[in-house]
Amino acid sequence: MSTKHEQIIRHIDGLPVGEKISVRQIAKVLNVSEGTAYRAIKDAENRGYVSTIERVGTIRIERKKKENIEKLTFAEVVNIIDGQVLGGKAGLHKTLNKFVIGAMKLDAMMRYTGPGNLLIVGNRTKAHEYALKAGAAVLITGGFDTEDHVKQLANQLELPIISTSYDTFTVATMINRAIYDQLIKKEIVLVEDIFIPLEKTISMSTTEKVADWYALKEKTDHSRFPVVDANGRVQGMVTGKDVIGQDPNLGIEKVMTKNPITASQKTSVASVAHMMIWEAIEVLPVVDNQQKLVGIISRQDVLKALQMIQRQPQVGETLDDTVSKQLSSGKQGGETTFQFEVTPQMTSQLGTISNGVFTSIVAESANRFFRLKKKGELAVESMTIYFLKPVQMDSMIEIIPKILESGRKYGKVDVEVYNNGEIVGKALMMCRLIDK
Repeated sequence: MSTKHEQIIRHIDGLPVGEKISVRQIAKVLNVSEGTAYRAIKDAENRGYVSTIERVGTIRIERKKKENIEKLTFAEVVNIIDGQVLGGKAGLHKTLNKFVIGAMKLDAMMRYTGPGNLLIVGNRTKAHEYALKAGAAVLITGGFDTEDHVKQLANQLELPIISTSYDTFTVATMINRAIYDQLIKKEIVLVEDIFIPLEKTISMSTTEKVADWYALKEKTDHSRFPVVDANGRVQGMVTGKDVIGQDPNLGIEKVMTKNPITASQKTSVASVAHMMIWEAIEVLPVVDNQQKLVGIISRQDVLKALQMIQRQPQVGETLDDTVSKQLSSGKQGGETTFQFEVTPQMTSQLGTISNGVFTSIVAESANRFFRLKKKGELAVESMTIYFLKPVQMDSMIEIIPKILESGRKYGKVDVEVYNNGEIVGKALMMCRLIDK
């Protein structure tokens, strides 16, 4: 039987796009407490079912697929620019496909404005009216209002007309930044992208016996299975190590590993890789918010995904991507070294290299160096920076990693950083090799 939380989520998912919902309404319709309704609505917002806007309320929006994540709804735009909705609230769930800056004559402006667009413009009432008639929403900058007949038109056409106190340049920058951040999120591989779904997952019940494990192993040629209760919630994991030498009539619940480590669909593959390596886990159950089994993910799936990520170009660029691009390699006395120019964006407010950037440079250099020697996938276990001097912007620093110790599964790397021949930083790293 599903919980009240699950019932509310299903109810919200079944509502038509654009419908307004409230805590009190949900509590009344489903006969639950307002606290339960509030928590479920917040969960629905995290899942992308609804969007909450100050002074407007919570609106059911269309859940975006990952390939369309870079598109924003008008409701999201309102939140990004801290705007006020003047009219057309019924259209806030709609998605914008392009924004147009209205810094031209009206006729020219209308040539670039069409359905699904967002016109960013100042207090030009005619432009507001014409844009709405062309099927575009309107964002008025500078904190200006518009005339009542324009607001009525927006309500009739269900196209939002929004006002913000920011200027046009700032608004365009904020929206671009939001789209850019969405692109970065799009490139991050999550468990939901690669896991084996429930319909293809083989699990055991807490009521089954050790003999059933042997039968299942012979049938599937697998040896690791999640164990679920009557409600589908994960209670444990059972492997060959758990059942070996046990009485075939013993309940699986008696031999399984209880309270196993699990992953959610929104967990990043990098985080799962870290868990699986350090806990020596081959298979992880994937669960929902209620701990119900929705699938599994294997170490093999994770390794393939990590290898694929390294070969794919990044659409949205993170700080680590920037560091990686600017880091170049060379040779000194037959040894591999790395060079990096400290650009202004890599500095702190004092004009010296920031601690975060320095850490990224050291980690990336050591990782590259260790990969050259070990020819494998690596994970950083620990890093200690035990000496650091200020490095000015526009400096060209040289990074020299040295392997102090190397085993079959791990390595210890010492990293020295020089600026004009003077040592400016030292670090010690422990890296672990990911088994295939």
